Amino acid sequence: MSETNTSVKVDFHFDVMCPWAYQTSLWMREVSERRDIEVNWRFFSLEEINLVEGKKHPWERDWSYGWSMMRIGALLKRQDPNLNDAWYLRAGTALHVEGRKAHDPDVAKQLLTEIDLDPVLVDEALEDSTTHDDVREDHERVVNLGGWGVPTLVFENDQKLFGPVLIDPPTGDKADRLWDLVLGWLEFPHLFEMQRPKSDQDMAAIAEVFRPYVEARDWNTVANPTR
Repeated sequence: MSETNTSVKVDFHFDVMCPWAYQTSLWMREVSERRDIEVNWRFFSLEEINLVEGKKHPWERDWSYGWSMMRIGALLKRQDPNLNDAWYLRAGTALHVEGRKAHDPDVAKQLLTEIDLDPVLVDEALEDSTTHDDVREDHERVVNLGGWGVPTLVFENDQKLFGPVLIDPPTGDKADRLWDLVLGWLEFPHLFEMQRPKSDQDMAAIAEVFRPYVEARDWNTVANPTR
């Protein structure tokens, strides 16, 4: 599994709302261009996994932040999986780098025009109830595998990993090295967790990287403990 020339398929589950998943997605795109890696960009809902009892599910609302953005991605993916990738990159960059409210329907329409797509796709995605099914199917798949958040990578034979979690996605040879380490982890199916404690300096660096996201978001972040 650790051989660098071996073709690998990986499902990258994300929620546009998640700043951690966005950072990891930049590395995933970098390394997939350098290695023989086929990435399938799939969904996961932080709104649903963190749902407070008594509140509406995201599919019961006219507009839900991450859920609705992923419904747009689901509609695009039916046309061409690369469009879903492009949409995630544009929406994620807008929210997590530019500090724009990508989760606002009007902003979402503008972002579609910026990747040469018709803004009417926002309305079409919301009018098509089956886009709920696409997002929910991907979400439930991760939950059924024991997952609780993003980024979650799912490999063949349903091997899965949460992470890597980082704020400075590596490029070039370092991106390759991290990929090799990730594949190496798969050789140990009962190695469940290894974590680097965060110092005050680390927290300050994280706060600076996530500043555009924090200023643009209209929700409170919930951090679930690992299982």
